[in-house]
Amino acid sequence: MSASSAQSAQSEITVVHLMRHGEVHNPDGVLYGRRPDFHLSELGVRMADRVAEHLAGRDITHVVASPLERAQETAAPVAKTHGLTLDTDDRLIEAANVFEGKTFGVGDGALRRPANWKYLTNPFRPSWGEPYVDQVVRMMGALTAARDAARGHEAVCVSHQLPIWIVRSFVERRRLWHDPRRRQCSLASLTSFTYRGNKIVSVGYSEPARDLVPAHLLPGARPVKGGAKAFGA
Repeated sequence: MSASSAQSAQSEITVVHLMRHGEVHNPDGVLYGRRPDFHLSELGVRMADRVAEHLAGRDITHVVASPLERAQETAAPVAKTHGLTLDTDDRLIEAANVFEGKTFGVGDGALRRPANWKYLTNPFRPSWGEPYVDQVVRMMGALTAARDAARGHEAVCVSHQLPIWIVRSFVERRRLWHDPRRRQCSLASLTSFTYRGNKIVSVGYSEPARDLVPAHLLPGARPVKGGAKAFGA
């Protein structure tokens, strides 16, 4: 590569949008985590379509998603709008959690069950699931792969709330342990990483489907009693 080509590559702008999936059909309010067969609700489908419309005019050349159904279904309209094949990256998957398949919400008594206490000893790691550091490593790998696939253009990666928030916190140099209620990562939101060459130079956030998101699921909303699904990722 010539000196001028190398300099051009280092100044090239690429944007990678980390998109959270839309609302999931979850009538029992369980923490579905990595469990299969949790699909978008009718409202979730509308959210996915809304974001596809929002991104229709953008220079998107690569679309990839977590292998979980809700992520694949959210990414499909974006890929279709741009005439792209939808790829899958296992690194975009939801964080592992020992409470998968159970209800674990405000007012349901989960914190009073002795069987759960051993999993709640270390919120800094955290002790109930995949270490935050491991999430950073895999999500940064997924971001890098998407950047390389879309150099000079834009990519969309559909993932899940916790991994998106953790990698954003890492990039913005915040501590990784946090209050889940304070995550800025609502359903069908876009957390957008702008690269100049190989370096992230800015992070943006937008909510194209905000008007479709139930009020109790918006960032900062007070959890509802028994509303474990409010923390569905």
